[in-house]
Parts: sequence; C-alpha cells; structure tokens
Amino acid sequence: MAMPRFDQRLKTVSHDQLWQEYCGFLDMSLSDYMYTQRRLMEEQLKLWCACPLGKQLLGGRTPRSIEEFREIMPLTTYADYADVLLAKRGDMLCDEPAIWIQTTWEGGLRPIKLAPYTRAMLDRYRHNLLSTMMMASARKKGDFDIKPGYRILYGGAPLPYATGLTPSLFDEDIHFEWLPDSNANSGMSFSQRIKKGFSMALSGGVDYFFAIGSVANHITESFGRMTGGSGSGGHTRVPPITALRYLKAKYICRRDNRPLRPGDLFHLRAFFYGGTDARCYKDRLTAAWGIVPTEAVLGTESTCLGSETWEHNGMVLFPDSCFYEFIPEEEMRRNLEDPSYTPRTCLTDEVAAGNNYEIVLSVLHGGAFMRYRIGDMYRCVSAGSGELPRFSYVDRIPTVIDIAGFTRITESSMHEVINLSRLELGDWVLKKEYDQHDNPFLHMYLEIPPHAQENEVTVRRVLEEHLSVYFKYFDSDYGDLKKLLNMEPLQITILRYGTIAAYERERGHRLQRINPSMLDVCGMLKVQSRPLAGEGGRP
Repeated sequence: MAMPRFDQRLKTVSHDQLWQEYCGFLDMSLSDYMYTQRRLMEEQLKLWCACPLGKQLLGGRTPRSIEEFREIMPLTTYADYADVLLAKRGDMLCDEPAIWIQTTWEGGLRPIKLAPYTRAMLDRYRHNLLSTMMMASARKKGDFDIKPGYRILYGGAPLPYATGLTPSLFDEDIHFEWLPDSNANSGMSFSQRIKKGFSMALSGGVDYFFAIGSVANHITESFGRMTGGSGSGGHTRVPPITALRYLKAKYICRRDNRPLRPGDLFHLRAFFYGGTDARCYKDRLTAAWGIVPTEAVLGTESTCLGSETWEHNGMVLFPDSCFYEFIPEEEMRRNLEDPSYTPRTCLTDEVAAGNNYEIVLSVLHGGAFMRYRIGDMYRCVSAGSGELPRFSYVDRIPTVIDIAGFTRITESSMHEVINLSRLELGDWVLKKEYDQHDNPFLHMYLEIPPHAQENEVTVRRVLEEHLSVYFKYFDSDYGDLKKLLNMEPLQITILRYGTIAAYERERGHRLQRINPSMLDVCGMLKVQSRPLAGEGGRP
C-alpha cells in the first residue's frame, strides 16, 4: 500500500512523529549509524556485483564482505563509467533507471556527465529533501514549519539538471508554489527566470528561499534593481499590504541611511543553499535576509547527501543516501603526486575533527557509482564521543577549479583553451583566489615571449579579452560567471619569460599548473622580482 502524501500526513500525524520519521537519524549513536550504513551497503553489493557493470569493474571477482569489496575494488572516477552511462546502457545496470540527470564534466573537452536514478533513489532523495526542509525551517528540535501552498523563491536550473528534480520530487508529496517552477519555465533564460521569480515574490510573498550560494547572492544583490529602486516594485503589480510594507521599509531605510534589503520586505521561514563557494556569501546573505542560510549538499551523482540543522554547526550526512569513505588530505595529495599510489580510505566512524578529506561515495538503492571519487573536499568540524560527525564543504579537489559552481577547469581543459586561442604564450599556472570581498576569481600567472612584453598593460588587457572569449566558447557555463560575480572572473599577472622554470629548478619539483600552493606562488613571484640567470622558460 502506497504511503499517503506528506501534505495529507500533516493533518493526521503529529509533528513529533513526523520529525522522528524524517530527522530521527540525528539522534542515532555512531554505532547505530554505521549499522544502517553497512546494512544498506550489503544490500547494494548484492545487486551491483551481479550486474554487468559490476562484473566488468570487478574483473569477474565476487567480494564476500564490505571489507573485501574495499580491498579488491579500485577507487573509480567518471571515466570508468562513461562508455556505459553516456550511451544510457540501462541493461548494464543493477536496476532500471527512472530518469537520467546531467551535469558538467570538463568544459568543452568532455562536456557532460549523465547519472542514472532508480525509482528507489528518487524516493530516498524525496524523503531526504523533506528532512532538509524540516531542519532548515526548525528553530529548535522538532519545531519545523512546513505547510502546503508555501511559496519558494527558487534559483535552480530545470531538468535534466539535478536542481530540476527538487520541484518535481516535492510535488509528489506536497504542493508548493515555485517562484518560478524551473521545469515549467525551462524555455526562459537564467536571468528571465530570476526576474520572474522575484516578480512573483513581490506579488504574493515568499516563505522559503533555495538556491546555490552564488545564485542566491546574485538574486540578493539584484534586489534594488528588481524592486525598481523607488516606488512599489517598479512595474510589478503588488497587493496593497505588500505596497504598504514596501513604503514603510523605504521610510525606515531613508531614516537609517541604508539601502533597502530583502529582509525588510520578506520574512523567510527557511533559507537553504549549497554549492561551491557558498561559504563566501553566508555573512552577506544573512545580513540581507535576516536569517542564517542552512547549508545542504545535493549532487548529480550523489543525490541528496546531507544538511546542516537549526544549530548551524556543520552538516550531518544522511545514512541512507550513500555509503561513505574518506581519503585523508595527505593521502589524496600523495596520490596526486604519484597516480600509481593507492590512497587509503577511512569510514564515517574513523574521521577526526579538524581534518580535510576527499569524499568517496557508493550510491545506494540501485545506484551505478561505487567507490566513486566525485572530486569534493570536506572538513570534519566535529567528531568523537560516539556522536555523529559533522562536516563543512571545502571545495573541489586541487586539480579542478570550480568558481561559484559554474566552471570545471582542469589542466587539460586549460591547454585546450590556449590551443584554441592560437596566442603565442609561454608557461603558466592557474589558481583560484579571492578578492577583498571574498569573491572567487581565476588568477592566471602567465609568461609571454620577450618581444611581447614591451607594453604589458595592453598585452594583459588583450589576453584577458581573448582568453575570456575562448573560455566562453569552450565552457558555456563560464559565460554566466561575469553576471553572477559582477566582476571579471579572469585576472592575469604577466611573468617574465623563464620565471616558472627557474623556480622549478630552484625548488627541485614541478609546479602544479592548477591550484599551486600559496607558498609556491609567493616563491615564484619572488623569483620574478629578481634578475634571471638566463632566459629559457618552456613555450
């Protein structure tokens, strides 16, 4: 018998019972949490090891336990699944996909990744989305605020992207008003959807706000323009009560000599966000909306992984989404330096507070990905005393630059951009950095041949314009960055020809071309500031 919809159960089941059903995992002991992890992983192994994809990746071997599986199954990346998943070979999987979800892989080099979702995965995703909403709307344990008809200002992309799943899955259990429904308005551009959503919010109010951090910040910073700067919302028709609230807020802002903020008009019940660089925007979003955003982790391959609670002291990972392993940072870096080295992993009950880890996922409920390196780094912010560890999202792994959730730049893709540009360039390194306002940007340290260095300012401007064009051509998401960040996402520092090679000779090791350490960058600039013994950087 099918479970009644959540909106029906709100009428017949107590809040305490619903909280226990959806958020009871927060009270689990660590041993109970690990028991759930192991039980679900054992069920997944039976399915996955018997399917053609599992047999292919295991090389015909059949593990008899989770421990044996971790010993014989290598860590995987998307390249291990690409031939099956990009061709949508459902016959190779352990369960029939109900839907295929898409995301960026590596810019124009390898444009997209596809991930299959089984019906069981979607059901668990929906359950954990409701758990996230309960925790985001709670002011204390059990005190959640969810009702049918609540209005959600939504900054997500439509299907086939993972954010398009959110409205669809919620609608299976409870009716919300989406401002706007990204799937129903999929023909609109990103900016058109944002404008329509804000117009709908002004017309009828808003209860929840959900977007990745950079999009939430873009919407927030656009608030003044969207409200028309003066008057009652520009050309948007608003109810009298909203117009009165607007006029009162404008009066208070003039009196206090400060700009109008979204929190002056809207009183959110919940605000949840996530994505790369979300932490950069937390303080300014809190100040603008008058509510601390709750961080959640949703991914294409990973589904709905975890969320902060009302305490805002780190995310708890759902025990029933994936089976989690963690590569300690020093192991990950050793593996990056020596790809033949197999890094050790630890489980959730073995992580230590204060340490960074690369997360490794085995997707439960018929998922395709096993021991999968999704490429994300987490910091364990608390652990021990038998309690569930809590995590904060750090960034992508060092070999990938992701700016605000809209790029995937690697050394290979950077070489391709330079080749496409046909510019005569020398050696280079590319690092993700942050400006004085904590906005992320790409900083390229670039050598150019001696004959091109006569007018450095002109050369830098031409290079920035030229490379930006090819970034946009190569990676379509790059074109949204300038709008989102309200700044040029690429900045270039010209190095004298031969600087990088000279630094490498001095240090005795090859400099990482993507995200070198700040120690290496400072050392490289120190070499740049003194005369070189001779020319000779690599072209």
